[in-house]
Amino acid sequence: MDANNFGGKLKRIAGTAGTVFNRAVQFTEEKLGSAEKTELDAHFENLLNRSEKTRIWTERTLKQTEALLQPNPNIRMEEMFYEKLDKRKRDRNNVYESLGGVMVDAGNEFGPGTAYGNALVKCGQTQILMGNAYREFVQASANNFLQPLQNFLEGDMKTIMKEKKILETKRLDLDSCKSRLRKAKQVASQTQSGQMPANNPYAKMEDDVIAKAEADLRQAQSDFDRQAEITKLFSLGKGKQNTHAHHLRCLNDFIEAQMTFHSQSQQYMSDLQKQLGRYVPGSGAGSNPNNLGLSSGNNSTLTPSAPPAIQVTASTPATEKKQARVLYDYDAADSSELSLLADELITVYRLPNMEPDWLIAERGSQKGKVPTTYLEVLE
Repeated sequence: MDANNFGGKLKRIAGTAGTVFNRAVQFTEEKLGSAEKTELDAHFENLLNRSEKTRIWTERTLKQTEALLQPNPNIRMEEMFYEKLDKRKRDRNNVYESLGGVMVDAGNEFGPGTAYGNALVKCGQTQILMGNAYREFVQASANNFLQPLQNFLEGDMKTIMKEKKILETKRLDLDSCKSRLRKAKQVASQTQSGQMPANNPYAKMEDDVIAKAEADLRQAQSDFDRQAEITKLFSLGKGKQNTHAHHLRCLNDFIEAQMTFHSQSQQYMSDLQKQLGRYVPGSGAGSNPNNLGLSSGNNSTLTPSAPPAIQVTASTPATEKKQARVLYDYDAADSSELSLLADELITVYRLPNMEPDWLIAERGSQKGKVPTTYLEVLE
């Protein structure tokens, strides 16, 4: 019994190997032009070509978008590895967050009360904000663009490719049956040309071969036609004709996410540039209230925006001194100004003919000009 089963399996394996070999030979002969090939109708052929182009360019777009979102190929491979293992990806800082962290640490090391240290801290905090915005951009792109494209390739397109492969196999079988019938008729024609008697057993044998070849051809043609309809159904049905429209919506979502990221980044950089302007000699930042904290509503981690300048009228006596609380750190631009530290208490007063946005501040024996936008004058 075991020997019979083994023999049956061996025959099936040999038959399958023979069929694969015959198809390979036939396919090679078609490429060389020595064998005929059943052609699909022009509409169906165009449909399959469009499907193939969609697959190729979707794969390329997907690959390059992944490279844009994560330029480091080693990290991409690592994330893919964790994804295949169905494990949670390691949370890592992106390039903006890493740079921001280094800048903040450096600024704290140099001293946030110094011009350079304070500028480093503010730059680092802004880079971290950009990192958060970039993280949101990557997440939105993955959910609304990459994942739909990946689902298409692994779902609909994979099914279409499978059905196309089956159709190609059925087509090879059909052409093989056509070839066998053609050869059987040629042999029969040659036999009949030799004036073979009708009662000759070889004549009867040739008739049986032709009948068998015709029956195989009818079955192969039926299988091919049925598979062609199935392939066409998967290529056109279930909304496949709207694939490009769906991809267009995903593309629009990707561009919107990208636009939001760059818009946020531009706002962060613009606000930061205003803050840093007062550190640059000759910028006139000391008298510009816009050079204070970031104004964006998303910048809660940075120094808040300064309140409107305190209005000190010309009638204020020069000798009237008041206490004031410092709202933000301030680095003196020159020897006529006084550096400030947030939350310290100082004495302030106004001299005649001073600019409305400036006061004289005293801290012990130290004295100098300070901008009013950095102060809260206490009554």
